[in-house]
Amino acid sequence: MNYNLKKKDELIKLCKENNIKSCSNKNKKELIEMLKNENKIITNEYLNINDLINKIINTECIEMMKKIPSNSIDMICTDPPYFLDGLGDNWNKTTIDNRGSSSLVGNLPKGMKFDRNQSKKFYEFYSKVSKEIYRIIKPGGTFISFCSPRLYHSMTMGIEDAGFEIRDMLGWIYTQSQVKAFSQNHIIDKDKLLTECEKTKLKELCNNWKTPQLKPAIEPMCLAVKPIENRYIDNFQKYGVGLMNTSEETKTGDGYFPSNIVTTEEIEETIDKIFLVSKPTKVEKKEYNTHLSVKPVNLISHLIKLFTKEDAIILDPFIGSGTTAIACIQSKRNYIGFDINKEYIDICEKRINDIIDSQT
Repeated sequence: MNYNLKKKDELIKLCKENNIKSCSNKNKKELIEMLKNENKIITNEYLNINDLINKIINTECIEMMKKIPSNSIDMICTDPPYFLDGLGDNWNKTTIDNRGSSSLVGNLPKGMKFDRNQSKKFYEFYSKVSKEIYRIIKPGGTFISFCSPRLYHSMTMGIEDAGFEIRDMLGWIYTQSQVKAFSQNHIIDKDKLLTECEKTKLKELCNNWKTPQLKPAIEPMCLAVKPIENRYIDNFQKYGVGLMNTSEETKTGDGYFPSNIVTTEEIEETIDKIFLVSKPTKVEKKEYNTHLSVKPVNLISHLIKLFTKEDAIILDPFIGSGTTAIACIQSKRNYIGFDINKEYIDICEKRINDIIDSQT
């Protein structure tokens, strides 16, 4: 891209799309230098978005997103690594599987390790992710990101600091989950400074007292939107996004207006009547799917129908085992997926082939 041919206001717009601050009072030469220094990939040609549509790519998402043209994606829907017990930006599934229990406290299931640095690391990582997402998503485009409850604040701040407007928190509620609070008996047993008698007394004192971790029953999602251009109707006419679909296909339960709470399992009559997303008709995960956290296809379908039209482009930068792709196929949307784990890419392709075969 030859910036010298651009007008100053066009350069300022490019700076804002790339989340470059303090650009309004700069001259043309300074703006060009800021663009080149901030993100060198911008001096290269972007990939043709049509070459990425309906493809799953084994790659690191941040670098790959730098190759996507600005304002070309209708929606981002993703379930990123939460930095829980090693699930960071460079995590390796084989290492996690082989390690077994938590490295902090023995015999803890994966994902139960607590580290106060997780929040800071996650914020730093997701700020970088969100910055690229902000550039490539269309004005008015929706960014929905799942998270664990105790890291939700870090994720949301990273998204907001990238330039997005935080519009809501959605909650996926469920009953099937593992209790993560644990007793202190194993700690007491390993304490070499205590006598057996002291250990027994301490166990009695701590009986029924566990670590402060409630049984998970909700997974929060951040609902963020890239600021619109002009009025809602202007933005919707130009980009096809920015408004919410409230037709019958997005109603929940017994035809209720979509709310910020959803469930995909039958829990209780009143809850089901209002919040239930239609249940799948067959097992979705498949026996070959080894992903650590598979989301229900109908949940993702509900989300993308709410904020996009048919033929829209949905990007999942952490595609995992391909649930977003499956939801897009079933909902007549286009998908783009990235993941650094080759095993998951193979699972994605198998699931996609299965769903295509079932439709023929």
